[in-house]
Formats: sequence, structure tokens, C-alpha cells
Amino acid sequence: MIKVLALPKYGRMGASSRLRFAQYLPWLQQEGVQITAQPLLSDELLLARYQRGSYGLWPLLRAYAGRWKTLLQRRHFDVLWIEKEALPWLPLWLELALLRGVPYVLDYDDAIFHNYDQHPNSWVRRLFGRRLDKLMAGATLVVSGNHYLAQRARDAGAPRVEVVPTVIDLDRYAYMPKSQAGVPAADKLPRIVWIGSPATVHYLQVLHEPLRALAERHAYVLRIIGGGAVELPGVQVEVLPWSEATEVENIGTCDVGVMPLLDSFWERGKCGYKLIQYMACGLPVVASNVGVNSEIVQDGENGFLASTPDEWVAALGKLLENQSLRAQMGLAGRQLVERCYCIQQTGPRMAKLLHISGGGR
Repeated sequence: MIKVLALPKYGRMGASSRLRFAQYLPWLQQEGVQITAQPLLSDELLLARYQRGSYGLWPLLRAYAGRWKTLLQRRHFDVLWIEKEALPWLPLWLELALLRGVPYVLDYDDAIFHNYDQHPNSWVRRLFGRRLDKLMAGATLVVSGNHYLAQRARDAGAPRVEVVPTVIDLDRYAYMPKSQAGVPAADKLPRIVWIGSPATVHYLQVLHEPLRALAERHAYVLRIIGGGAVELPGVQVEVLPWSEATEVENIGTCDVGVMPLLDSFWERGKCGYKLIQYMACGLPVVASNVGVNSEIVQDGENGFLASTPDEWVAALGKLLENQSLRAQMGLAGRQLVERCYCIQQTGPRMAKLLHISGGGR
């Protein structure tokens, strides 16, 4: 049994914290890992940011004070398991001082180092540009959600780097082949689905013109889960709130999943989780040919990759026209998830990595 202090950024409302920390807890406990989890920011703070655009100064100061207090207790644990960084935007020397004496593991599923090294303010770049690189170099282990993030950790001098994708739990994502789901009612339009948050819904603007062109040829509904109100003139839109309890059903009752992205250094750090969600539900996908998307999407087998507006329209049109193609690609996607992108595969591996990092076996 090893004792691990988990330091995620958020509670369950934060997608990265929920998927790369919280969902692992039952698996780790049964593998002899005793977890104490202390998020930096509460769900209430995250909700305030979504609603008002900021956390608020005093709540943020209280959150940092709580994290500081937690780190002072670090020597009661065998290893620290940190989401990205323990004290964002504070001086590196202070964070390293509060980590000293206990091995720590860093987990990344986004290229947040670009918050610093690509910041528009030259002083921020000068003072913090290599902040996370130095933090990685001092870690016992860096766990990365894709190879772009892993390469940054290796270049920084991290002694050990492992790639562990962001995954789903097969027990939550029950699979019903689309061929068994029944023929859609005559008045039920096919649904294209996008799931995300207010922070990422801007990516749908990449699809506005292709979706509008598609609507001139095919009748369909775009279901947006978790993004809030979106203006997409010429596109029939259905907006649903996100909740952990309903996300699987709301994806599974759709026909095609989409993941549009821009092509920049930031997007290359993304881990393609929504593609994995769609595939777990048996949906074919269409995704921008950017970063890890090109690893998850096997073009022509479980979905299509698109680089231009015309390619988006063509790919979505093929899937809307052909129910058997949707079922075939959906099955291929589900099989890929079962092999590579589920916690049933990564749970035991994460337990082993934490045992090794904490000095166990």
C-alpha cells in the first residue's frame, strides 16, 4: 500500500480532473493505492468562471491558501500526483520548495506550457516561459495524454515520460450497435453531435460554413452539448446542458460525432477525448486532421479526417446518406476504444506507475 496525495486542478466538474484523476480512484484503491485528493479550485469556482468570466480575487486567494496548507502536509505521503502544476502563475522557486522532499508525478492533457512561453507579454515569457519545463525536469514521472506533450517533457529533461491517453469507462458507455437501435422514425432527423464546454465552443465556428452548405443538401440537426448558446445562422441547432449523468445518453442518441479544431501549437496538445466518447457510443466521427485526431481517427475505417470545408461537407454528407456505413464505422470505433482508450486498459497501468514512483513495486 502506498499513500498518494492527488492534486487535481478541479473537482468533478473540470473535465481533465474528472477524467485523469477522479475516475481512476476506484481502480487505484483496489490496486493498493491509498488516495487523498485535494483539488485546487472547487466546482463552485469553476461554475462562477463559466457564468461570470472570472473566479474572483478573494475566492482564488483562499483556494491558493488551501493548496499551500495541503502542500505543507506532503511528507505524510509517498508520492504527489499533480495535474499540470501545483501553484499556477506563482514563482517556480516557491512551488519547488513546497514539493521538496517527496517524489512527484505530473499529468498533462493540454499544452498549458504555451500559456507561458507563447504569452503576448514579453515579461511573462521571460519570467515564466520555461516554468513547466523546469518542473518536469524535477519530476519522478511525467504522464502525458499524447506524444506532442510527451516530447515536450522529454525535451525538458524529465527522467521518465509515459503516454497515457484520456479514456472512458466501458461500464458507463454501454454499447448498442446502431443496426440494433431500430430504424429512425420518419420525422426524426439525423443528428450530428458536438460535446464540449463554453471554453471550447468557439471551435464550432470552424464548421459554420461547412454545416450551412451541408444543410442545403441534407436535413439534419446539430446537437451541441455543454457549449451554451451558439449563433450558427442557417443551421438547425439543438442545445443541451452538459451533465455527467446524461452525457452518454445524449451522445448515444445521435448519429455522427464531430471534432473541429484550428491548427496551432495549442490544438496539437489536445487529446481527442470527445472522439473517444463518440466512438464508445458507436458513432462514426469526422475530425480536423490536427494533432492526435490523426492517430485516433483511422480515415475511412472509423470515421473521416477533414482539412478543408469541402472535405467536411463531403464526409458528413456520406455519413448522413448511408446508415449502414455509419453502423460499420461506429462498430470499428467502439472496437478501437475497447482495445486502447478505456480505463479497463489504463487503470492497472496507472496504479503500477504510481507504485513505482512512490518507491513501491
